[in-house]
Amino acid sequence: MQNDMVARVIANPKYQQLVKTRSSYGWLLTALMMFVYYGFIAIIAFNKEVFSQRLGEGVMTVGIPVGFGVIVFTIIITGIYVRRANSEFDTLTQEIIKETGK
Repeated sequence: MQNDMVARVIANPKYQQLVKTRSSYGWLLTALMMFVYYGFIAIIAFNKEVFSQRLGEGVMTVGIPVGFGVIVFTIIITGIYVRRANSEFDTLTQEIIKETGK
């Protein structure tokens, strides 16, 4: 019984669409995050002067707001993924459940 249900879910075109869309979207966001994070680290490693420039007369350097921006970017793309997962991906999942008959 269980193997039959698994086979029906896997054969469902909506399941195939869900897996493909979710996977490609996840990899896209992963690539964006890696680009931003490793770009930040690469600049620190190879061109420290860029981020060590002072902003104004205080002790704040360019690196501090850019580093904060990396953290904010991470939170934003996580929110984007969660929003899409809670709408489109959950809708597809519910449709697959209805079609395969719990």
